[in-house]
This record gives sequence, C-alpha cells and structure tokens, in this order.
Amino acid sequence: MAPPILKLDDIFLSFGGAPLLAGAGLQIEPGDKICLVGRNGSGKSTLLKIAAGLVEAQSGEVFRHPSSTVRYLEQAPDFAGFNTVQAYAEAGLGPGDDPYRVTYLLSHLGLSGDEDPKMLSGGESRRAALARVMAPEPDILLLDEPTNHLDLPTIEWLEGELQKTRSALVLISHDRRFLEKVSTATVWLDRGTSRRLDRGFAHFEAWRDQVLEAEELEQHKLGKSIEREEHWLRYGVTARRKRNMRRLGELQTMRSNYRGHKGPQGTVQATVSDAQESGKLVIEADKITKSFGERAIVTPFSIRVHRGDCIGLVGPNGAGKTTLLKMLTGQLSPDSGIVKLGTNLEIATLDQKREDLDPEDTLANYLTDGRGENLLVNGEQRHVTGYMKEFLFQPEQARTPIRSLSGGERARLMLARILSRPTNLLILDEPTNDLDIETLDLLQEIVAGFPGTVILVSHDRDFLDRTVTSTIAPAVPDAPDGRWIEYAGGYSDMLVQRKGALEERKRAEKAAEKPKTQQATASGSSKVKLSFKQKFALENLPKEMAKAEAEIAKREQVIADPNLFTRDPAAFNRLAGEMEKLRASLTDMEEEWLELEMLREELEG
Repeated sequence: MAPPILKLDDIFLSFGGAPLLAGAGLQIEPGDKICLVGRNGSGKSTLLKIAAGLVEAQSGEVFRHPSSTVRYLEQAPDFAGFNTVQAYAEAGLGPGDDPYRVTYLLSHLGLSGDEDPKMLSGGESRRAALARVMAPEPDILLLDEPTNHLDLPTIEWLEGELQKTRSALVLISHDRRFLEKVSTATVWLDRGTSRRLDRGFAHFEAWRDQVLEAEELEQHKLGKSIEREEHWLRYGVTARRKRNMRRLGELQTMRSNYRGHKGPQGTVQATVSDAQESGKLVIEADKITKSFGERAIVTPFSIRVHRGDCIGLVGPNGAGKTTLLKMLTGQLSPDSGIVKLGTNLEIATLDQKREDLDPEDTLANYLTDGRGENLLVNGEQRHVTGYMKEFLFQPEQARTPIRSLSGGERARLMLARILSRPTNLLILDEPTNDLDIETLDLLQEIVAGFPGTVILVSHDRDFLDRTVTSTIAPAVPDAPDGRWIEYAGGYSDMLVQRKGALEERKRAEKAAEKPKTQQATASGSSKVKLSFKQKFALENLPKEMAKAEAEIAKREQVIADPNLFTRDPAAFNRLAGEMEKLRASLTDMEEEWLELEMLREELEG
C-alpha cells in the first residue's frame, strides 16, 4: 500500500455549541477516487477545506506530503485582477504545466475563455473554477459539488475526465450516478466522525444501513446490561461492598454512554397536501413553436399530459428546457400553436434559482406567509416549529434569516413550503440541486407517489430513472435545433430508444445503398440465418442467467445478516464483490440474449 499523500487524523472543530467535527479523519493515497458523503450540515465542505489548508482545525493532525500539489474547487471564485476567464484559469497552472489544457477544458465546459469574469452567471463561474483546478492535473483534486449547474452532456464528459485522471480525487456531490461512476472508495461523515469503505458509492447505502443496524443493536444490548446491573446492585449481596462499588462505577459509565449516544440524524417526514383532483387532461399542446430571433427553440411540438403523468425534460444548457416548460404551464405564449390547461389546476413551483426566497425573511415568516405562528397543512392547523422539525430544522432556527442557510437547507425550506400548500400539478425546475442523499430519497418518494401530475427539469439521471413516466429531450442531443421528442420511461430508457432508432436508421440507409439485385438475393433462397454459435447461445443463455440469479440470491441471503459486517467485515466485502461481478455478468448475458432474440425475430421476419 502506498503511503498517504494527505492525512487528516482525529480532527476536532466547533463553532460554539455541539462540535461539527469530533474525531473525523481522511486519508488520501495516490490514485484514490473518494466520495465524501453525509447529511447537509455534517461538515463535508469544512473537512474538505481543512484538507485544502483553507480552514484550520482546533485540534488533530494534518499531514500533506511536501511535494504534493492540491487544488480545491471554490464555491465562490475570486476573479479580482483578471480581465478574461482564460487568464483566470491559466493563473492556476504551475511552471511546467501545459497551457493547452486550459483551452481544452474551457471548450468542453462551454466557455470560450474570452468572457469577462464580471459578467458570468453563477453556473459559468463554477465552470471557470473547474477548468482552473483541473488544468494543472494536481496530485490531489478536491471537488465540492462539481456537477452543480452542469448539463447532462457536460456531466458525462466530466465523468470520463475524472475516471482517467492521474490525480487523487475527493468528491462531494448529490448526483448518485456521478458518484457511482467515478468513486472507488467512500468516506461517510456522520455525527462528527468518519468511516471509510474501500468500495465505490454504489455499495455505500447497503453498508450504511448495516452499520446503523449494528449500532442500534449495540445500544439495545447496552440498555439490557444496565437493567441487569441495576437489579444486581439492588438485590445482590450487600456485604461485598468493594465489589459493589466497582460495579456501581461501571454502571455509571454505562449509563453515561447510553445517555450520551447520539443517534443518526432523523429523516425528513412529509407528505403533499391534498388538493381537489384536476381534470383528466392536464395539458394539451398542439404544434407549439418558439423562436428568439433566427434561433428556433421549439419547432412544432405536440403533447397531451394526463393526470398522474410525471414528465421529465432533459437536454444541454441553452436547449430551451425552461422555455418549453413555461409554454406548457401557460407562463409563456407560443409563437404559434395552442396550449390548453385542464380544469381545477392547483400549481406549485420549485424554481432552480430559488428566486422565491427573500434572504432577509425568517424561516417562520416564509413558511406562514407572515400569518403568525401557525400554518394550515392538509386542513390541520400546525405550529410552524413543529412543522419545521419534519424537515430537520431546529426550533431555534424559526427566527433565523434565510441568508444564513446553506444551499441544501434553502432547497429543503422551499420544499417544506410547497408541500404545505394544496397542489395537484408540481413544477420542479432542477429540484435536486444541493439536496443531500436522504432528502433526495424523500423527494423521489413524494414525486413517485404523487397522485397529481409532475413536470420536472433535471440533470440528475438517477432521479429521472426513479421517477418519470416519460422523458422529453432534443431530437439532436449534441446540437439542439428546436425539435423535441417524447420517449417512454426515464433517462436510461430514452438512451436505449435513441440507440435503437439510430441503429434502425443506419440499417435502413445501408439497405438503401445495396443494389436491388443484392436485396432480392438477400430476401430469396440464400436467406441469412443464425449461426450455430448464435443458436447455441440463444438456447443456453436463459439457463446461465437463472444460475447467476440463484448465486446472487444465495449471497443476498447471507449478506442480509445485520451482524455480518461487524463480525466479519472481510466476508462482507468479499460477498459484496462477488455479487457485483455476478450482477455485471447477468446484465451482459441479458443484453446478449436480447440482441440475439431481436436478430432472430428480424431474420424470421
């Protein structure tokens, strides 16, 4: 094992009150690709800043290899003294670094380099900062929410760059798919301390649940031990006073540990307020168009949205997603065509820019609309502090100004307000920005179980796959020309359908190029058939798939033991690795069988 190039050990930091970090650690070795996960407010960004040398811990050890270079992605870049984005990004290069890297990165991040830093949007500032820290290819790259404000094509490009980089990585992100694809190790920051799993994020949630179950069991055992000791002290042999005093001391220690145990932070508990049911047809758009100057944003597009649908809009930044969304919801008139909204619509909107928030307003005032201490939720009067608790806000935060909240807390606050009001049409524009994994899980459950209709814009592929019933995307993903297509299912389903349509078009073009005589021969006596190898695979693959499923089920049964990880972490990790390989093999076999079956049907046509 290579020696660490950066190590934080037993880090303590408090801003008054309960410590933010209490014994946290982080060890980075060459080639590491670590995702740092934890609830909003758990101290992830602070720990990353300590690693970067931007914040000093109150106690603990910090070691950085003297020759290692570290770059940290700033949330609010300082452009002072730079006339262009190119100059700002190049300032991050070292003496021997290649300046072409800056041009390459800016181009892929959608910037020319000639932009005036003072005129950049928040998203463009983040892209410029990303180019600056990645260009030198440092030994250690610390990235805090690198995918925020990036569109899907850029996120997928960034994944590829980070997968092949020589830099050691530490990533904080709310994007599950991004973390799954890039990370090879996971550090979980929880209640001030950290735990490490030498596997990528795909294995984190199962491992976390195992750890919490084992912890809960230990607390239960400790409680039972306390009961037994108390009984012994009350009814044991009082003559053995010295022994009693020792056991009394042990009992006091156990009681202290039991009372001092800080369980995991609760989860958000919320449901959407019921509204009157909307009409069956929620939105009908017929051949709507929109252009800005000579640029077509939407060419004739038609759709019927029914009650219960969940529609996702995807595409690169600037493709026109928000414009199309505003036309569908009646906020923007089309240049031509007609949009009809259904009856009894109660619309609630979560805007990606969080423009509905007044930074000087207090949390309580925002949630109640300034109407005192109570709000109406599902026809029931609720005190604002009690309602806030369901969204993990403390009662003392009720009079706190919104400007003091983190990005994730602001998103959670807006979610709390939206869910308190009766609605049957949810409009969500980038709802997953800044949310932690647990709040994302809640939002996913709300959207998936919402009895009304949902239209959402998102770059989060995992969230789309888990929620939407259909996906609207540009017909030409790399160069949107105003044409939009609705695909059944989520983001992954859309990719499969796009690939199938592309292959079908290629086959049609290839067939059209063949001389008619060749086509006649191909459809005549010398008809193409499956090879022996293909026939054998088609017949035997289902048996192999069944075997793989049985092997996976066997391992799942063993790994379901809540004590396994605590008792034998090596066995837990071995079984998890075997399951990962079996699942990958099963996926490959399923895809091969599907391709062969489609080929057989086509040939037998």
